[in-house]
Amino acid sequence: MVGDVLGPSLRVLFCGINPGLYSAATGHHFARPGNRFWPALHRSGFTPRLLTPAEQGLLPSYGLGITNVVPRATAQAAELSAEELRAGGERLVRLVAEIRPQVLAVAGVTAYRHAFGAPKAVIGPQESRVGETAVWVLPNPSGLNAHWTLDRIAAEMRRLRESLS
Repeated sequence: MVGDVLGPSLRVLFCGINPGLYSAATGHHFARPGNRFWPALHRSGFTPRLLTPAEQGLLPSYGLGITNVVPRATAQAAELSAEELRAGGERLVRLVAEIRPQVLAVAGVTAYRHAFGAPKAVIGPQESRVGETAVWVLPNPSGLNAHWTLDRIAAEMRRLRESLS
């Protein structure tokens, strides 16, 4: 189980699709070596230094949190059912209503489309909101998403960071 990393007054709640098997074994989000979340987070300016997955507990001190659409660990996100993704979207709506981050940033456009019933969603800011919370879709940082380079993922995260008020 990979627990949510939350804190008060979050600027951004990052949301992965679901934990991989390596993340589930370690208990840390985006833990597999080669996952580009942590390097992109740093390159985008969200953190002053490169954090390791084991340092995920520091995120709230930067106004950041992290969760997943679906808590079940799989080898690949493609193993998730449409029902699991929809249920995960409903859970996210409840979580966001409770903690009220400024932005919900979902890392994975396909998962976002299924979880929120938005088949035409693209990377970037979304027109829809979750209550008062803005929604942004980021590229999936998994190494399996090879057509998105680390530099491009970091650039999207930087765009998100620069949009914050």
